[in-house]
Amino acid sequence: MPDKTHTPRQPTAQEITDLIGFLPLVANFFDKARTDMPAEYLESFTAHRLTPRHGAVCVQLVAEEAISVGELAGRMGLALSTVSELVGDLDRAEWVQRRPDPADRRRTLVSLLPHRRAHVEEFVARRAEPLLAAVSTLTTEQRAGFQAGLQAWAHEIRNWRTEPLP
Repeated sequence: MPDKTHTPRQPTAQEITDLIGFLPLVANFFDKARTDMPAEYLESFTAHRLTPRHGAVCVQLVAEEAISVGELAGRMGLALSTVSELVGDLDRAEWVQRRPDPADRRRTLVSLLPHRRAHVEEFVARRAEPLLAAVSTLTTEQRAGFQAGLQAWAHEIRNWRTEPLP
């Protein structure tokens, strides 16, 4: 866990211009994710107190028909216990199903319920459109750098919390 007792470094003017200044635009995009959800799905997320982390599990499940909780935790960079809890919440809300892995009964496989999959696939496609359009304009090297940067940033902020301002 990063040390939060130190005073953070003030970004340079160039860092603000080149990087930091774009964050509110990106944040605004993510803040509007719930408005892209059909009313019945938004109601389900609200009624079951599902959060963006639950949504992130659903997004990962679009890439696979079924995946183990351990593999899901590894992909998301979260503790197995955390992902297990998220999957349990989604199961109770009828978004996913859990079943034993036929190849290894000690493992649990998770998949989106069929009646949810099409919605999640459509949601992911719609929300990914601006990112995929931007990435398509990059060279192979730029794309690799962008991906590495996003992964490094996600790694840094995974458990980062700030104290509320006085």
